[in-house]
Amino acid sequence: MKILIAGGFGVGKTTLVGAVSEIRPLQTEELLTDRGTGVDDIEGVERKTTTTVAMDFGRITIRDGLVLYLFGTPGQDRFWFMWDELSVGALGAVVLADTRRLADSFPAVDYFENRRLPFVVGVNRFDDGYDYTGDEIREALDLGEGIPVVVCDVRERASGKELLTTLMRHVLSARRARSRDVPAV
Repeated sequence: MKILIAGGFGVGKTTLVGAVSEIRPLQTEELLTDRGTGVDDIEGVERKTTTTVAMDFGRITIRDGLVLYLFGTPGQDRFWFMWDELSVGALGAVVLADTRRLADSFPAVDYFENRRLPFVVGVNRFDDGYDYTGDEIREALDLGEGIPVVVCDVRERASGKELLTTLMRHVLSARRARSRDVPAV
């Protein structure tokens, strides 16, 4: 099963894939250079030195025959052309949010809402971030009541697995709801 890990620049997508993957993750990290000056908004993540230019890839085996393939998307606008390719065949997505740069979550939320792809919002805790409740995040991002919001620390494997478990439950719930809404032929 294909899962996307999305969100803004510097939110923790690469870190999440690395923390939960049972294999050494594939990463397409490149150093930030002067070419991104004036193009990439690094406010709030000034210490970041690398960026994903294509994708991250990891894997988690749930049981025989059931494997989650994790695809981390690039966070910078100039690499968003990759999202359409990466989303083909995806069952759902995690939108990571950083409370220091919450507005950076809007494009990812809009992307998955417009494609009707089930997603959850993972609020990644940063030491210098703001301490909002799930309901405050839901209101700020204008999320529907049915979209789960999970506070997490993507550096911790257990926290990342809880986030992915919430996503899978949400995906199953959305599929059941859709099957009930399909008229019998």
